[in-house]
Amino acid sequence: MKTLYIDCFSGISGDMFIGALLDAGGSLSLLQEELNKLQISDEFKLKRDTVVKNGITAVKFDVELLQQANKDAQKHEHSHHHDHAHSHEHTHSHHHDHGHSHEHTHSHHHDHGHSHEHTHSHHHDHGHSHEHTHSHHHHHDHRAYKDIVRLIEDSALEDKVKQTALAIFRKIGEAEGKIHGIALEHVHFHEVGAVDSIVDIVGAAILIHQLQISKVVCSAVPVGMGKIRIDHGIYPVPAPATLEMLKGIPIEHSHIRAELTTPTGAAIVAVLGESFGPLPSLKVESIGYGAGTKTFQEQPNVLRVMIGE
Repeated sequence: MKTLYIDCFSGISGDMFIGALLDAGGSLSLLQEELNKLQISDEFKLKRDTVVKNGITAVKFDVELLQQANKDAQKHEHSHHHDHAHSHEHTHSHHHDHGHSHEHTHSHHHDHGHSHEHTHSHHHDHGHSHEHTHSHHHHHDHRAYKDIVRLIEDSALEDKVKQTALAIFRKIGEAEGKIHGIALEHVHFHEVGAVDSIVDIVGAAILIHQLQISKVVCSAVPVGMGKIRIDHGIYPVPAPATLEMLKGIPIEHSHIRAELTTPTGAAIVAVLGESFGPLPSLKVESIGYGAGTKTFQEQPNVLRVMIGE
């Protein structure tokens, strides 16, 4: 029986989790192949880099949003776009941040309250990230929670991967719905933002099963402190949906003024973690480090995982 220990001393986001699992032996080509079963491969490209964060070599996983890059290229009217051809990177950084803040992004656009989720996250990261949001929404309908459920259910992914991914999405959808006072079926994820949430969440499910993990134990979860700016205004850290998902899970104080744990990260630990606390007795077979987008002076912004018997 393989146990995964998630050592989130610097918080957790979806992209940090995938980076750590890839570093611990997960296969990027298998991840890509399985994600192709969702049939939205024209919307994103996976990117894996090796970075050094405060002296620790870690895998930086990014979801590059293809349609966004094309649109940004065409939209030089907004000066900022140029800088985010890479929007994605941060985008999901936030995501990571929060799993994907963007989602809410749409909120603004179409005025649905929910948009929420992670949006914040990113922004906080980069002030402009959200901007990109605007360009797209006119083009596509955003994805509602129920559209994402259908996308996963209709795919050729294995049943156990589908169940894990659906449980994580449901956790986020229910938390966002509760915070914003809307029913689960009315929760929306912003179109482009939704793509990296989908990749991070379905990707986490794919890699957990590929690595044959049967038990997940997680450390207490530091959430950070301070405030972040999202479409709804200035919010406290942890963001309300993140805090909602971490009910019943030990959260840990941290002096770092940043959003350390994003909604996606919170959903992953809440759904996968069977117990929370210090490292259990484990014969460690592999170790992985996944890098976050931000860099902190006080500590390496990485997620560490250990897999063993």
